[in-house]
Amino acid sequence: MISQSKTIRRTDASSDMRKKKTRVQNKNMTLSRRLMGSPTQIWKSRLSWRIALAVFLTILTVQVSILSVTIKDYERSQISVLVESVRSAIVPAIDPVVTDPYAPPLNDALVARILANTKISGLSIYSPYLNLIHTYGEAPIITLLTPNDLSRTYRSESGDAYETVFRQDTLHRPYIMTVRMNAQEIQPKVIAYVKQTILIMLLMSAFVTTVLMVALGHWLLEPILFLRSNLMKASENPENPKIEESPFDHNDEIGMAIDMSAKLIIQNADNLRRIKSAAEDQIHKLAYYDTLTNLPNRTLFLLTLNEQSRAKGADSNQRYAVITMDLDHFKDINDTMGHNIGDAILRAVGKRLRASMPESATVARSGEDEFAITMPLNGDATSARDIAERVIGVIRSEPFKVFNEMFQVRASIGVATYPDDGIDPDQVLKNADIALNRAKEEGRDLIKEYSEDFDRAVQQRFQMLRDLREAMERNQLDLFYQPQLDLKTGAVIGAEALLRWWKPNNSKEGGSYISPAEFIPIAEQSGLIVPIGEWVTMRACRAAAGWAKAGHNIRIAVNVSGAQFYQSDIVAYVKKVLEETGLNPHMLELEVTESVFMEDIQHTIKILQDLHNLGVELAIDDFGTGYSSLSYLRQFPIDRLKIDQSFIRNALNNPDDAAIARTIVALGHSLNLKVIAEGVETREHEKFLMDHGCDEVQGFRYSKPIPHEKFDAFITTYNGDITQFET
Repeated sequence: MISQSKTIRRTDASSDMRKKKTRVQNKNMTLSRRLMGSPTQIWKSRLSWRIALAVFLTILTVQVSILSVTIKDYERSQISVLVESVRSAIVPAIDPVVTDPYAPPLNDALVARILANTKISGLSIYSPYLNLIHTYGEAPIITLLTPNDLSRTYRSESGDAYETVFRQDTLHRPYIMTVRMNAQEIQPKVIAYVKQTILIMLLMSAFVTTVLMVALGHWLLEPILFLRSNLMKASENPENPKIEESPFDHNDEIGMAIDMSAKLIIQNADNLRRIKSAAEDQIHKLAYYDTLTNLPNRTLFLLTLNEQSRAKGADSNQRYAVITMDLDHFKDINDTMGHNIGDAILRAVGKRLRASMPESATVARSGEDEFAITMPLNGDATSARDIAERVIGVIRSEPFKVFNEMFQVRASIGVATYPDDGIDPDQVLKNADIALNRAKEEGRDLIKEYSEDFDRAVQQRFQMLRDLREAMERNQLDLFYQPQLDLKTGAVIGAEALLRWWKPNNSKEGGSYISPAEFIPIAEQSGLIVPIGEWVTMRACRAAAGWAKAGHNIRIAVNVSGAQFYQSDIVAYVKKVLEETGLNPHMLELEVTESVFMEDIQHTIKILQDLHNLGVELAIDDFGTGYSSLSYLRQFPIDRLKIDQSFIRNALNNPDDAAIARTIVALGHSLNLKVIAEGVETREHEKFLMDHGCDEVQGFRYSKPIPHEKFDAFITTYNGDITQFET
């Protein structure tokens, strides 16, 4: 065992040595490749060219500065050589024995040879006392007049002639000479010197620059290029950068910087991966989960349904329940208790639903106060209704305690089954929603299973809505008017404007009337009632204004829906209609049902007061069928109560309805309000109302709703005798 252990350790050590040797070899190969490719890489770098150009120009500038100084020295040295050669030619020719200091020391023949064979073109000889003795050849420009002239020199503008003074100590003779010399060769020599020097400077600058660049490339530029390469790779793929290991010395400043940058690149890549993973998780959560309840949202619920439908392919007998649930009157909780209470209830409902369902179920929050559940039908739950019963039982089981307050929550539930109610998961969920809507329409706190009849009803409503929009565009809507009479005098005092829709078809009659009971609720649900109501108000006021011009002061009554009352600026619109039609405001009565009044008491009072300030009369329609509070009723600036026709029709054979009708009349009079009864169909109805003091009536006993033209004829031929309408 010991031997085996030693063998393993030796094997591990050998393996480590091989790995280390391989790393070193790879590093050396990388470094070798970089060094071999270094010159090429360096000279491809813009930075390298900038440094090279700066170095080259710096060296060249320094050398040019030096040249500007040395060129003068060189020129002076050439002149000195010329002067020395001339002096050497003159001194031997001077007679060393001086007998007459004013006699020329040179003979003419000798001077002629000197002028012919040397650079001397002329000279003047002076005595020590600056007396001119003799001039030979071309007379010099320099003339000696004072001792200061002994230090003078002269050079012609072209540089071809140069003059200087040879004094006694220079000639070693008791004479002074001014010599004019030919200096034509000096300028070419200077030019040649400059050219040669410039060439040497260029070569030297290039050489020094190259040597410096190689050194900089090895110690500075190559590491910078390597660093740039790593940074570029990191920028191209920041999450997984393919950077190379540094071949440079880790102990110098640049090598350390490269190592630190590599560590930062790797660290940044790691951070990016973590951040991206966290962001993807968060995005996934936001996209597929409800932030309030942490339950799946509608999107994830649909994905789950689709996955279940695909899984069903392997098991053709598998069925799934799809349940949608809506909390009843949840908006009231939010509006009265606040959204924090509402949110807490939603969280509690979600938690209770999730806890009551098995793991195989998916519980989702699919809307503001809507939840959806799907689960396979097997075991104890053999039908979707079984699960729905369990869900509604969980909701009803006990109140929800929120902030030390108890809330009894009720729910409406729609049920559908996959694939019985559709092979498309989206359609199955839609069918469950249709069943849910039917449960809410039929009174809430119910379970409704999907039926194809529900879908047909929905399709019919959508078709009705499309046809209604088309009817508005094609002017298929019309107003009929039902007379309103003073029960005591029999006079026509008003008319109720009633909307009618003539829908053309291919029948023999060319069309038929659509009952308002069919299309008014659809118009209210869709919001289309607002433009329709405005059209009715304008049309009715124009008709009433026309009757007034014809001498008939007839009040026009227009029904106002809740949507008009709260979704539009009804006060401003009514004012606009009155101004455009010229109708007396007291001849317009707006009828609103009790339920509309009670939706928002303070808002209702404000709107009613604003309308009353315009002079418009106000009536409560279908009074007695709602849940209005008498304490609020006295605050409303209303003028008239309208008894619902259901009480009048049954008053003769139902004591309760008769008592209600009598009570409404008495209540109205106690509040100084007029009372009008609708649904008066017989003489007995009329007598009952007259006996109990009702003020106004309308109904089929007098006239059914009739078109504008027939109503004009009605009020024209009416003579005030109610009995003329008896049939």
